[in-house]
Amino acid sequence: MKKRHVILLCYVILLLAVLATMVRLFTRSHTPSFTSRDYPEIAEEGILRVITEYDQLGYYVSGDTIQGFQYELSQVISRLSGFEVQIQLEMSLTKSYEALATGQCDLIARNLPITTQLRDTFLFTDPIVLNKQVLVQRKRPEGDSLLIRNQLDLARKALYVPQDSPALFRIHNLAQEIGDTIFVVEEQRYSSEQLMIMVEAGEVDYAVCDQQIAKALQKRLPNVDIETDISFTQLQSWAVRKSSPILLDSLNSWFQQLKQSGFYETIYHRYYK
Repeated sequence: MKKRHVILLCYVILLLAVLATMVRLFTRSHTPSFTSRDYPEIAEEGILRVITEYDQLGYYVSGDTIQGFQYELSQVISRLSGFEVQIQLEMSLTKSYEALATGQCDLIARNLPITTQLRDTFLFTDPIVLNKQVLVQRKRPEGDSLLIRNQLDLARKALYVPQDSPALFRIHNLAQEIGDTIFVVEEQRYSSEQLMIMVEAGEVDYAVCDQQIAKALQKRLPNVDIETDISFTQLQSWAVRKSSPILLDSLNSWFQQLKQSGFYETIYHRYYK
């Protein structure tokens, strides 16, 4: 009798194990894969998840109004597509790429330089802006002779950039080109705008940021010089996953409509001119 009970118990345990495995397989097969999410899945949900940064060109709050170059572009795309756009804020570019790769968002709405390394991992929209990296330094009462105009003079200087700044790759290459060390300080707490303010206040001597951001802020920071280029002009775009080619085509189509309608030019001049 005891032997029969033991055999019956073994059968029950085996049956439960089989049922548990079947449930896991069923659940897995019916769970959406957000890393392969493309336009059809976005259209079915009706929500486009966008990640950008909190600054003047990304997304920021002024009084009771939300503004930002990327924010306004995303809102016009929301009207064209009929999707609800949900904005996530992330200052770290590395974390933004991780969020895109793992399906936490559908696209990165930032001015991203298109590099060969990134093309291997992500898809990029048609260029949104032409941009380049510039050196931010204080104007000198003694005149321009004390300002850095030659990139060779960056040797042994400390350049401040936001953490994960796209400028890091360019500064690394520049150090190799001049054959000397350029010290880079990545600031976790501060954006390009804040670093420019710190340069004018004398808290740091040099920072590197996008020319477009620098031009937009220079009106408020008249004692800052931004005339020394760090990089050549770059094409900058938004990024989506490799598994989202239909979304990429749709974004390019919407951008084309924006430019043909004049909406893009209006938004661009509001922030860059």
